[in-house]
Amino acid sequence: MKYKKFNQQIIKLIGGKDNVQAVVHCMTRLRFTLKDRTKADTEAIKNLDGVIDVVSNNVAYQIIIGTHVTDVYAELVEMLGITEQNDNVQETKDAKKNVVKAILDVVSESMTPILEPIICAGLLAALLSIISLTGLISVDSSTYKIFDALRVSVFYFLPILMAMSSAKRLGASPYLAVALAATILSESINGVKGLTLFSIALPQITYANSFIPILLAVWFMGYVTKYVKKIVPATLQYFLTPLLIMLITLPATLLVFGPMGYYLGEGIIVFFNLLMKYVGSWFVMMLYSGLQPFIVMLGAGNFIMPVVASLISSNGYDPAFISSCTISDIAVGGAMLGYFLRTKNSKQKQLFGTVTLSAILGVTEPAIYGVFVKFRRPFIAVMIGGGLGGLFAGLTGVKAYSIAWGLFGLPAYIGKGHFMNLWLMVASVIISFVGATVAAFILGVPADKDADKQVEKNSSVTDKKINTIPLSSVVSGELIQLSNVNDAAFASEAMGKGIGIKPNDNQIYAPIDGEITTIFPTKHAIGITDESGIEILIHIGIDTVELNGQFFELDVQEGDRVSKGQKLVQVDFAGINEAGYDTTVMVIITNTNEFLDVIPSTNKKVTTNDLTMNIVLS
Repeated sequence: MKYKKFNQQIIKLIGGKDNVQAVVHCMTRLRFTLKDRTKADTEAIKNLDGVIDVVSNNVAYQIIIGTHVTDVYAELVEMLGITEQNDNVQETKDAKKNVVKAILDVVSESMTPILEPIICAGLLAALLSIISLTGLISVDSSTYKIFDALRVSVFYFLPILMAMSSAKRLGASPYLAVALAATILSESINGVKGLTLFSIALPQITYANSFIPILLAVWFMGYVTKYVKKIVPATLQYFLTPLLIMLITLPATLLVFGPMGYYLGEGIIVFFNLLMKYVGSWFVMMLYSGLQPFIVMLGAGNFIMPVVASLISSNGYDPAFISSCTISDIAVGGAMLGYFLRTKNSKQKQLFGTVTLSAILGVTEPAIYGVFVKFRRPFIAVMIGGGLGGLFAGLTGVKAYSIAWGLFGLPAYIGKGHFMNLWLMVASVIISFVGATVAAFILGVPADKDADKQVEKNSSVTDKKINTIPLSSVVSGELIQLSNVNDAAFASEAMGKGIGIKPNDNQIYAPIDGEITTIFPTKHAIGITDESGIEILIHIGIDTVELNGQFFELDVQEGDRVSKGQKLVQVDFAGINEAGYDTTVMVIITNTNEFLDVIPSTNKKVTTNDLTMNIVLS
């Protein structure tokens, strides 16, 4: 087993096999239902090699490990001795609830595996800057150029790294994704002017140093892969599938996703030029200093360079953008320092400390891709600190006389034989740095706050017995997970959590004591509410509303009080089946969100006396 040792550590740290009630997986994480969460050593799990993060909430105890979770899970359930399940439906539901968060999660989880080379390049840039300033190695020497090539290459070939990292997560072949990224970075395409495709003129696009176009392209490739595999015969899959995927995806990348990035950059240029013309450079500096991390994250950071070059060529200086870049970079470093000072997690402290130095020296990608996308709040800290520093620089008229940014780019602000411009810029970056540091420290690290809440929650759990209400089966038969029900509305849990039962009896019984609050006119669905407020929907068959009450005989009316195990309706399932309808009975908790959790049973066969679900109240 490839992941045997890793899974052994997981099992031990979550409290052992006996503490696992159920486990499922989504596209990136293991989701445990634990009998006692206090037995799980969350901090130790977070520090395991191979673990990205741990999220513990009302729904499940989640260990995020990346896109290879399927392989880990397959070995894990074997070691635990339980049946495999799948939670992709829940992941889809969550994504639909918050599209922005889902997109940021994809970016964050795709960036995590490639942080090593990005951080390496950032620190190398800082080291080379220091060495060149001390004169130990000349920037014109072969030694400098060789190591600088490593720094440049990591960011230049970022699309390839992103393609490799995101492919499996997005359902595409990693090898085809890398081939696509290498193609758009080739000398024939990257930055080439005058290209046409199918007689359609393509804009001059630089794909190097960006990831948005390739991420969109790989996302598209995932859908193309599914479609192509459906239409290509199995005997021709090996030969035709890769070819068709590339023939479809490459033109789409050049015609759609590349231009999207290009026009995004052009839009940014036009936007800031209009602001400079009609509002003033002070507003542009404040805005750009606060928003630059967003622009870098979108892969549009370099699109402002033509404007800067034009300004310096015509005026002899840049009144806004280069200064704003430096102020923003220093603010990013300040935000990371604030996190470094605030966090109690040694693993996070190491990360924050590492990216702080590279950001201050002008290389913010490790911080933005490795921390900002994941934690979100540093964006706010930079908007505060960078905005204040940019505002001061704009009001005092700071100018950049050459294209250089970061801490060691400050000499670019000495102009016309005096130093006042330099000192104003130094004051600006100090304001930016201090402001972002304080803001980040006050905002705090979300993971740390969640951990504190979890400790409080765990403490209360040890003092208070968890209150659950069991639901018995409404009919004898084969219990199936709701995600396997042949109806999207139920399977997606859009109506609430629950279970499905393939019936082998014609009697439907009450799963709990309560009141009959709803009976559909077609008799195929009944609603029950108990004294705790649990709202239960018993839906008999799929699309059986079309039967208009045929094959159903009710034994209760709306408003009746019923006891657990009391007969509710007589159903002719044989007749329903002969009429061409699915006979699966769904039991749904329609107000799922009002409770701590709804835990379905893992039994395969149930009778009317068997437990099917536990409703966790507190």
